[in-house]
Amino acid sequence: MWRLPGARSALRVVRTAVERHSRAEAATETVAGAMERAVVRCVPSEPKLSLSFALADGSHKNMQRDQSEPLGRALSRIATNALKGHAKAAAAKKSRKNRPNASGGVSCAGPGPEPAAACEPVVKLYYREEAVAEDVLNVDAWQDGAVLQIGDVKYKVERNPPAFTELQLPRYIMAGFPVCPKLGVEFGDPAGSLFRWYKETKPGATEPEGGGPSSLSPSSPSPGWTETGVDERVYTPSNADIGLRLKLHCTPGNGQRFGPSRELESVCPVEAGPGTCTFDHRHLYTKKVTDDALIRTVSYNILADTYAQTEFSRTVLYPYCAPYALELDYRQNLIQKELTGYNADLICLQEVDRNVFTDSLVPALEAFGLEGVFRIKQHEGLATFYRKSKFSLLSQHDIVFHEALQSDPLHKELLEKLAVYPSAQERVLQRSSVLQVSVLQSTKDSSQKICVANTHLYWHPKGGYIRLIQMAVALAHIRHVSCDLYPSIPVIFCGDFNSTPSTGMYHFVISGNIPEDHEDWTSNGEEERCNMSLTHFFKLKSACGEPAYTNYVGGFHGCLDYIFIDLNALEVEQVIPLPTHEEVTTHQALPSVSHPSDHLALVCDLKWK
Repeated sequence: MWRLPGARSALRVVRTAVERHSRAEAATETVAGAMERAVVRCVPSEPKLSLSFALADGSHKNMQRDQSEPLGRALSRIATNALKGHAKAAAAKKSRKNRPNASGGVSCAGPGPEPAAACEPVVKLYYREEAVAEDVLNVDAWQDGAVLQIGDVKYKVERNPPAFTELQLPRYIMAGFPVCPKLGVEFGDPAGSLFRWYKETKPGATEPEGGGPSSLSPSSPSPGWTETGVDERVYTPSNADIGLRLKLHCTPGNGQRFGPSRELESVCPVEAGPGTCTFDHRHLYTKKVTDDALIRTVSYNILADTYAQTEFSRTVLYPYCAPYALELDYRQNLIQKELTGYNADLICLQEVDRNVFTDSLVPALEAFGLEGVFRIKQHEGLATFYRKSKFSLLSQHDIVFHEALQSDPLHKELLEKLAVYPSAQERVLQRSSVLQVSVLQSTKDSSQKICVANTHLYWHPKGGYIRLIQMAVALAHIRHVSCDLYPSIPVIFCGDFNSTPSTGMYHFVISGNIPEDHEDWTSNGEEERCNMSLTHFFKLKSACGEPAYTNYVGGFHGCLDYIFIDLNALEVEQVIPLPTHEEVTTHQALPSVSHPSDHLALVCDLKWK
């Protein structure tokens, strides 16, 4: 009788590596060729473990048992379930006769009309060919590589194999746009998992395109599938796929070990794309990832779904935009294609819905080598992505402006100045704007660090003085991070600042000061006047200059977005040209069927001095 010693560590079976194109099948055969599979999920932080296996009658059992429960109780429960399954199988085979089974199958005390219902199958757990004692706790008993025997059926126990916790294809799929499945992998990672894409065989086809295997025979009325030849996580349908559904076969893994495969079919067929998009020409400048000396940086307000899907947006803000082009499922295709086509090292996004971050941006950008962090505001927030091969995330220092202003000693003097103007102070403290600050470290040189800031300042046209206060708080906080916490690291400050180059906010950033008599201190009238002088110690410039506009809607166009860089440490290698005015206005204004936001992305290549 085998008993587990004191240590409670799961034993891991390392499988022989096989060629990429056959790894999924080989992994399945390794497990299923000799015996069935019993999957055990046992996580130290959870009180229960789960056990999943298939019975002889074809039914699938999923059991939850306490980790601290003796094995004997779990085996007894399995025997009860197996007995029910056997009874069903026996009822379906009326001609079956009572047969004793010396190998551990069903054995009955005597003859009867329904012997299967009156006896119980032998259920044992073996490890290294020895029966595990029934008083061993579940957490210790269910080891990787153990064998569960139910009657004459044997199951190989797999403890914590890689498994999908989430798997989903986007609802809206267009030709020419990358399809990025949403994945959640436990005990594994997407990079170690296997993928294979299929498309529907065209109706009436007698053999699959390209000569690949297909489940459709010439006489079969049901749809079949043919391989696309793509075995990567992301698939970009072609025009030849229009009208056909897609299927993804994927196997979770960690590079050495693989779990149960899953298949997922798209709900809708591939649709035609919108033709030329505003960003297609820009992608000609960004075909490859930059070398280590450069940092390709993107700043982009992607238009939150919570704002796009309002009656006001559809009828007043964007009446020129086709309703379907404002739908999130449609816009996400454009956003994913645009962002992935820039091959950026840093991407700072504004107006990011939480679900868009997790369900769309993370899967798409992760598949192209980027990792992201998110900061919620109220209904939407900020996201910063960085290329994992170039940077690692060292620390985060996000703040809410009004909270930091009131509680952080850094802003004590500014708060005292503002307190002289109660009406203005009240308005400033009502705003929910946030600042996202991430410190990144080079993966090639650990001494090389950079402070990446991202924000979306208050939007109202008369809120000039509020944006000045918010910017003063932002720059003081960034200085603390880049000078006090990490001395002398360079700064890249991206965002939608809701300020044109003629405003006080822009003057303050570029010149380093703002006088107390600047007109923006009375941007909302005399009642909210709050005259004060402000200074900061950075030497900043707009990396992309001062474009005619970065926001273009029916009633307004102007430059509101910037990538501010630290001139002491960084310089601009190139600015990726913005779309032409003709491209922007092809469908009157933004957003449109060929552009997903009312803003334009700023893209530039920066280099260390």
